[in-house]
Amino acid sequence: MSPSKPAHFRLEEAIRSNILALSPYRCARDDYNEGILLDANENSLGHALPSDDTTDTSFDSLSLNRYPSPTHDDVKQLLCNLRKVPSPAHFFLGVGSDEAIDLLFRITCTPGKDRVLVCPPTYGMYGVCAQINDVEVVKVPLDVEGGKFLPNVEQINKTLSESANSPNPIKLTFLCSPGNPTGTLIPLSAVRQVLQNPDYKGLVVVDEAYIDFADEPDQESAVKLLVEEGWDNLVVMQTLSKGFGLAAIRLGVAISSPPLIQILNNIKAPYNVSTPTASLALRALSPTGLTKFYSNIQTLKDNRTWLARQLTTDSMRSLGVIGILGKPHANFLLVQIGNKHDVSQPDNERSERLYKHMAEEDKVVVRFRGKELGCEGCLRVTVGSREECERVVERLRAGLERE
Repeated sequence: MSPSKPAHFRLEEAIRSNILALSPYRCARDDYNEGILLDANENSLGHALPSDDTTDTSFDSLSLNRYPSPTHDDVKQLLCNLRKVPSPAHFFLGVGSDEAIDLLFRITCTPGKDRVLVCPPTYGMYGVCAQINDVEVVKVPLDVEGGKFLPNVEQINKTLSESANSPNPIKLTFLCSPGNPTGTLIPLSAVRQVLQNPDYKGLVVVDEAYIDFADEPDQESAVKLLVEEGWDNLVVMQTLSKGFGLAAIRLGVAISSPPLIQILNNIKAPYNVSTPTASLALRALSPTGLTKFYSNIQTLKDNRTWLARQLTTDSMRSLGVIGILGKPHANFLLVQIGNKHDVSQPDNERSERLYKHMAEEDKVVVRFRGKELGCEGCLRVTVGSREECERVVERLRAGLERE
């Protein structure tokens, strides 16, 4: 690890004083996890799941009657190996990225006082968590001109500097990279400029849920800034939901300096990540699991390229597809639909009609995103199997012709 940066940053100034003073709950498995375990009021006879020829017994060997590990260091070590991070002490595991987002609000923001900064269009849970925690949201929109969807770093830093001496300081800055719904990866140079703002005492949170789909040489994770450059005011969030295809197990990851990770672990629920979730994560992160992971990622990238070409043919453009906004760095495309009579003009009404008809009549479900900044007339289309991609192109073409 490089020396810590920036020089002006003090973690104790970013964290609420009551959190720093917290004595974390110690669960039974923090002390001992071997032997005759009669310390946690578990059912010592085992689980009550039936076992016969018609039931799934794949989890029967997992000691489901026992509470799970509170740390899951074996999972963290495999994540270290994958992300090239030197120690499991840099990892927090949560119930999806949403738990990490909520905990970051709770450790930094005093309700009714502190603020957070977001860059719309962006992931909606930042705003939801802010409202739940009674925290004001400051918006510095992305530069949406021409579908660029890149952060306005100068305006972000101006806003952060102005808040430094305010009675309502900004404590968290969220950068979604690749963006949702934009698909655009944020250059590390832009993240670095925000991290080094000499007036800002809060945390920069880079949400990398889709990082595994970014193409080389663009695929630069902000983990590099943490490991190679030592920015202590940085939190990188990742997940097993997207690239690993494990959305149902709800395993999110936060990567940061060990002191900050320790604070997150201090306030999380004692057994927030279940034994079945950890078991499935270990399988996914095993050598054979990673082989399948890399194969699936490449297949989805190939399908993304195919889908983008099919959606932007001359015939599709003539029917009303203006183009694809943002960059193809995620597992979806942001497709802009134009007016029937002037295909160069984005048309929210037409786009929404297509979305509803495809979902209700064709049973092909995409996402209408036309009401978000810079996304007028847009449908967000997840990249599926080749058969699913062919189907969405077919039904979108039919819908445009019908319109």
